[in-house]
Amino acid sequence: MSILTFINNYMYMILILILYINIKQRKIRSSGKKRKAVIFLTLILMVFQILTTNIITIGLSPLFGLAAFALCFGIGFIFRKHVWPFTFHCKSCGKTLRFEYIIGHDDCLCAECHLKEHPEEIVKVEEEKKTETEEKETIKENSFSEARTVDEIDWELWEPTDRCVITYVEVDGKLLFIEKKRGLGNGYFNAPGGHIEEDETAVQAAIRETKEETGLDIENPRFRGILRFHFLDGMREIGYVFFADNAKGEMKECDEARPFWQDKDTLPYENMWEDDRLWLPGALEGKRFEANFVFDGKKMIDSKVIWLEEDEE
Repeated sequence: MSILTFINNYMYMILILILYINIKQRKIRSSGKKRKAVIFLTLILMVFQILTTNIITIGLSPLFGLAAFALCFGIGFIFRKHVWPFTFHCKSCGKTLRFEYIIGHDDCLCAECHLKEHPEEIVKVEEEKKTETEEKETIKENSFSEARTVDEIDWELWEPTDRCVITYVEVDGKLLFIEKKRGLGNGYFNAPGGHIEEDETAVQAAIRETKEETGLDIENPRFRGILRFHFLDGMREIGYVFFADNAKGEMKECDEARPFWQDKDTLPYENMWEDDRLWLPGALEGKRFEANFVFDGKKMIDSKVIWLEEDEE
């Protein structure tokens, strides 16, 4: 049996393996790029099988099989960014990846580095576990409607209705602020921020929202803390706080916000949300934190700020 015949006869096993990988990928979040790569690989292998089948049927020299392989390999090499986004080691720490992180998770990070890069995923994982408890269902039905203090709320079972980011950009001792022109917090001063879109990470949202509200581009925003806001009207918002020390471009006003630079030693707390004065000074010093608040409209009625040790990140 020639090599071409052997390859042709067992190609279906390779295609079954690829189908198995594709099925597994569908169960893994943020794997769109790698799923497309598997489809591209399948198409290239199918082309190779068609070529080898024709070569065997016509009775051509095995050298034509080598040419077919070279052609398919060349196609794969040209489109290598789309065909092979896989890696066997974490691109951040170099740790060997588990199977699901090799075929899934487009960022090619191990579980630990993935959670550091995507802090919002920590909350998602916790929420998925909570759905299995009857206690969560009971509290979910009541929507914490009677709670008026932080201690009345089981924050491990609390579930947000909105997810957002807040990004403080500090350059030369000044902080980038916006004056909200509409929506929640209209008229208040705050850092650029907004909702996290579907299939978007918190880091990506921080970069996008800063650009949309100020016209400035930032790079490598660093996660600093989590804010949980419980409003008596039923809205529950979680905010991921980021800090950046760079900004490029021309500052521009938009329909939603007026951007401006503010000396960080003279922050206008009198025109900011009440909670800011409780956690922002520590965050500016580089401290990590988690904070929970209860609001009645724009009025803060209870609060709790927890400062984290470095090993609790």
